[in-house]
Amino acid sequence: MPSAVPSFATSSPVRSKRLGVLLSGLGAISTTLIAGVEAIKKGLAQPIGSLALLGTFNAGTDEEPQHVRIRDYLDLPTTDELDRLVFGAWDVVPTDAYAAARVAGAIDSELIDSLAHELSSVRAWPGIFDPRFNRRTNISFYKRGDNFLDLAEQVQQDILTFQREHQVDRCVLLWCGSTEAYLEPAPAHATLRQFEAAMRTSDHAVIAPSMVYAYAAIKLGIPFVNTTPSRTVDIPALMELAEQHETPLAGKDLKTGQTLIKTILAPGLRDRMLGLHGWYSTNILGNADGATLDDPDAFKTKQESKLSVLKSILRPDLYPELYGRLHHQVRINYYPPRGDNKESWDAVDIFGWLGYPMSIKIDFLCRDSILAAPLLLDLALFMDRAKQAHLSGPQEWLSFYFKSPMCAEGRSPEHELSRQLTKLQQALPGLVAHRATAV
Repeated sequence: MPSAVPSFATSSPVRSKRLGVLLSGLGAISTTLIAGVEAIKKGLAQPIGSLALLGTFNAGTDEEPQHVRIRDYLDLPTTDELDRLVFGAWDVVPTDAYAAARVAGAIDSELIDSLAHELSSVRAWPGIFDPRFNRRTNISFYKRGDNFLDLAEQVQQDILTFQREHQVDRCVLLWCGSTEAYLEPAPAHATLRQFEAAMRTSDHAVIAPSMVYAYAAIKLGIPFVNTTPSRTVDIPALMELAEQHETPLAGKDLKTGQTLIKTILAPGLRDRMLGLHGWYSTNILGNADGATLDDPDAFKTKQESKLSVLKSILRPDLYPELYGRLHHQVRINYYPPRGDNKESWDAVDIFGWLGYPMSIKIDFLCRDSILAAPLLLDLALFMDRAKQAHLSGPQEWLSFYFKSPMCAEGRSPEHELSRQLTKLQQALPGLVAHRATAV
């Protein structure tokens, strides 16, 4: 790697209000985000689902409440100022956001065509591909190099070129690629020295493509978000690197559909002291994510993320008579006719007074990318503010957005949605105070 790598730390006053949003993966979620932002800029839509742009919080006290828009409190762009955002992307298919959006089919073709000029301007750079972690075939549009450190340097050069061309001095990188095959923790993940040694030898057994992007971004001080369940920055080596370069990290696995419903319903059952015999969840999904999860190794990565939620919320260690024998099962089935329109079913077997059984049935017909896109927008805006506040490492206050929230070593993640929201709101005054001191 070059000895003198430019840093994007914002210890000096912020020079530009423009923010580069870098997306590793130009698929359904990424193109839905870009199209949505462009539609909002043209007055064709509102940022529905965006807490950062539509949400409020109490900046006062319980006795003297002062409810304000989060976007105003943090000086985030309004819907009229979203031209501050500039998009760049990598993919392993030579495409642009217009062509990729049409292939994804997550939004209406009429809307896509009306945004053709804006979408087609976002052309993918060659991505990083490894068949060990992604079983797609006939892939040729990817970076080649002497080793993984060389690939990381190429990613950095993409970023630096993007910043020069678009006059952007701040960026956030969101990993939106396909879920990678399951990766066990390895000794190479334990320290930065061991990790870089594995990068130097291109150890495919322990270094996934998402980790190469993360390494490249963190070395530049660019906030990194893992939107998938893949093992990426949630390893000690990359957390060590993040502390060195004052880089915020967030992840993992966006909480959009079935798991969102679980984190809303399960706390209510627990608070009413209703027992659970079992919770069976199944999904059908026909987009590229569904095709990826048809691979058992990739599904194992996803399953681990989805199964972790209930135990944390229900606390069978505290309530063994209610949840000590809970059977929790999750299935995902690839069904191409549904495309991006995912459907999830939940059969929840509960019991109440005198042990009498009852059941709850949930059928959620959702649109995967429509639910995910505003979360990407929020995470880009919030992580940029975290960087300006000189925060680094896992941003636990952003657990609101994830199935498997990252947290500092020795801490347990919070999964309950209402508590996650409270934690996010409590962090906002600190962001303002730190940013004011920096500027």
